Amino acid sequence: MNWINSYVRPKIRSLVGAKSDVPENLWVQCPSCEQMLFHRDLEENLNVCSNCGHHMRLPARTRLESLFDEGEFTEIELPENVTDPLKFRDRKRYSDRLKDTRSATGRTDAIMVAHGEIGGHKTVVAVFDFSFMGGSMGIAVGNGILAGAQLAVLQEAAFVVIPSSGGARMQEGILSLMQMPRTTIAVQQVKEAGLPYIVVLADPTTGGVSASFAMLGDIALAEPGTIIGFAGARVIEETIREKLPEGFQRAEYLLEHGMIDMVVPRHDLASTLGRIIDLLRRKSPGADVVPINKDGDAAAAGGSDDQQAPAND
Repeated sequence: MNWINSYVRPKIRSLVGAKSDVPENLWVQCPSCEQMLFHRDLEENLNVCSNCGHHMRLPARTRLESLFDEGEFTEIELPENVTDPLKFRDRKRYSDRLKDTRSATGRTDAIMVAHGEIGGHKTVVAVFDFSFMGGSMGIAVGNGILAGAQLAVLQEAAFVVIPSSGGARMQEGILSLMQMPRTTIAVQQVKEAGLPYIVVLADPTTGGVSASFAMLGDIALAEPGTIIGFAGARVIEETIREKLPEGFQRAEYLLEHGMIDMVVPRHDLASTLGRIIDLLRRKSPGADVVPINKDGDAAAAGGSDDQQAPAND
């Protein structure tokens, strides 16, 4: 046997064809400015592009760690529900699709509910994970919103929801649409208890999610550049046969037209939520109350005798 063919050539091929030990995901390209970003720097910056400020999607757990005081929170176990109630199948069985997605994401469904403190106030947060079937809302998500609302009422805590969803989950048909009134009732229970309900709209918030609990917040915040709407822009243009305005359905456009209250960068979100919850939960004035005299003017503290209220006889 020729030793060159049997030994030398295979050895050279193994050396040349050896796989590199360098991971393929060391760099991430910003979808907005196309700048190449080192993955560790991007993670430390909460998935915000350091070049243009574009807000990329953030994993649910990372978002919770960035919001709760000291990054400490307790995740609650959500109730189990029927898997594939309609025995749905398109190109793939729904049960198989769920199994594959759960294996890839490590989550049982598209929502995560946790409780802890934000700004020193007890808070329950329900956050969507868009990587799980586009954050679509099925029975499990409805159960999550309901469980979060009930926990907020039980703990007398603020309830914060951070949706990132393409809408209702088509594989669960009418059962997914039933989650719209169901989640609306859950939110109403929080409001009837006199507790703050705050929504932080993350990219994207569309479909049945935007048509239910996502637009019912006492305060509606959004991250920069978030797509917010019901139907897609292309569908709307084809329906009305008109060109939509620049930036239509973006958070900044909705802010200009009074649909949301604030657009808050991700790094400022925790402190902003803390201030809002503090204002909504505060039962006493944040400063000294200035007395008003009989003429309707504010009486100066420590002023002259004629500015003081007359003493009782």
